[in-house]
Amino acid sequence: MGDLREHTEDFFKTWVLSDGVVAIQLTKKQYSVSAADIVRVEFKGYQRAAGVVVDAKPSDHLPVLRFNRFPCELRIKLLMPTSPLQRPAVELCASSSGRSFSIEQVPYSDQIIVGTNSWYPLIPENIQDIRSILNEIKADGSGPVTLRQALELTKMDSSLVSVETASELPNDCRISDGGCDQALELLSCNGFQADLYPYQKNGFSWLKSISEEGLGCVLADEMGLGKTLQVIAVLSYFKVDWNQPALIIAPATLLENWRREFARFSPGMTVYVHSGNERTGFPSQLKKYDIVVCSYDTAVRDQGLFGMIEWGFVVLDEAQAIKNPETRRAIAAKGLKRRVAIAVTGTPVENKLADLWSIMDFSCPGLLGSREAFDHIYGDDYQSAEKLETVVSPLMLRRRVADVATDLPEKIIIPQPVNMSDAEIGQYDLIRQQVADEYGKSATLISLLRLRQFCTHPILLEDETNDAHISPMQSSKFCRLLEILEEIVLNKEKAIIFTSFIAMSDLLTSELPMRFSIPSWQIDGRTPVVERQEVVDTFSAVAGSAVLILNPRAAGTGLNITAANHVIHYTLEWNPAVEDQATARAFRRGQILPVTVHRLFYPDTVEEVINDRLDRKRQLAEVAVVGTEAPEVETADIARALQLSPINTPKGVKQ
Repeated sequence: MGDLREHTEDFFKTWVLSDGVVAIQLTKKQYSVSAADIVRVEFKGYQRAAGVVVDAKPSDHLPVLRFNRFPCELRIKLLMPTSPLQRPAVELCASSSGRSFSIEQVPYSDQIIVGTNSWYPLIPENIQDIRSILNEIKADGSGPVTLRQALELTKMDSSLVSVETASELPNDCRISDGGCDQALELLSCNGFQADLYPYQKNGFSWLKSISEEGLGCVLADEMGLGKTLQVIAVLSYFKVDWNQPALIIAPATLLENWRREFARFSPGMTVYVHSGNERTGFPSQLKKYDIVVCSYDTAVRDQGLFGMIEWGFVVLDEAQAIKNPETRRAIAAKGLKRRVAIAVTGTPVENKLADLWSIMDFSCPGLLGSREAFDHIYGDDYQSAEKLETVVSPLMLRRRVADVATDLPEKIIIPQPVNMSDAEIGQYDLIRQQVADEYGKSATLISLLRLRQFCTHPILLEDETNDAHISPMQSSKFCRLLEILEEIVLNKEKAIIFTSFIAMSDLLTSELPMRFSIPSWQIDGRTPVVERQEVVDTFSAVAGSAVLILNPRAAGTGLNITAANHVIHYTLEWNPAVEDQATARAFRRGQILPVTVHRLFYPDTVEEVINDRLDRKRQLAEVAVVGTEAPEVETADIARALQLSPINTPKGVKQ
């Protein structure tokens, strides 16, 4: 179509609709007209459009169209998926008088036809603003966008952009299942040895997609859903393509757990536990490994060393440890050079919404602005939480056990190897040597009692050591127990804790209510049999969190405690039947949730010997017609328990 002002010698013939645009047909040619001219002729009685005399309104010749006097406003709606298997989408909208119409592209003229043949004028400045926003994120129009493009849109803070969550998005927004399956097949070929549950496949696909965009994220699945395994899968996947080491920073009690999980699920990955006085001080040595694992305290002490390395991934386990942005650990973690940052935590918000700011500031710096701006925008109320969720949901994956219960087995067993502190290692080895010297080859299970007591808590040997100032926190296992309970309490769930030692039961009964402001009860040999069910009933009736501390022999059979969906074996038993019967207090008919079983033990101690024996006996029970009610403990197990010592384990453990 031409420009009327260049052809004033031509004469008006009729109004026409051409390629979705209202134009005028002159005697010789067809020409476009501005929306402003159309409005003047249609609604204000003008008889001239762009200098040409017209003798009819557009509606006279185009009765199929409904002409509107007031303009539409073009807007951009960002649709954020609720599923990790979907990409965000941009939807262009034309809105007027409370009505909104979806459009595919930014109009090339200043008029638009939407809905059931409704014609609207457009404001040129509005068109240009929308086009500028789309150009800035390198998008053409309605359709799927990358997560990075979506985040750029949210940070623009434009009145023309609105953000909504959408449970249903077009098919072209779906991340291909085939891509995930191919990636998992490649992982398997590279030695990854795990069959992921469906929700874990979704989590892996989500982590993979975010990593490919060079973004960071928060993996916030509830306890027991396998966050560690999903992280191992994505780190293993990018090993070949990126050829960069990954750094995992975790509580000191969990370093051995990470090493063992890699050995179990991805043995082809080389792992170095960077701890102790003999750890390397050379970045070239660290670069030799696929994975470097260290504690938060070591990350602070060695931040200069770590800062000399370009990490592919930096992963923070129990990332709530950096919720206070002013701590040295938070500053050290955020200062590391990395391609992708992953925060792993089951409790992204522990006390207030501001807890999440520091975690997101590590994962995706700048997303939530400065701390001052965050505090100004977000309060600590439900409305602020909803507003914040819209912003962070693309980068935070949170699944509850109840949400994926159909994917899960009825019982989730989580081994929890806990690292001893250097002081504990020294004390344990001293007791071990004393027992070995005293009993030698004639040692029996009774001989190992002191070692088991120390592993339960040093406070149980307080009289023997003449140390009247042992704090409950001087036990790494006790500290790990508190970390586990913290998430259970935040989720308002209940837990049963099994320990064989009365002194430990008393300690837990006094300490836990004080630390978590929750009720606790205990059942052991001192509890009259007739009163035990009453204790269970009282525990079960509590609305919210509570803990029940049980002796596995006194309360390991006969009681039905399905109100609890967490079982914590704080003290491992030599007999697998005792442990299994204790677990069955919660894992039984009437339980509506999967039961998570936590088994705490110290590696390279008598507790590892017990753990290995339990595994051995259960494996035998699976392949032979024998029960798990094992006879006597083998002499070889006792001898190994007296020989095994964490002091002999190199601090820089390599795999």
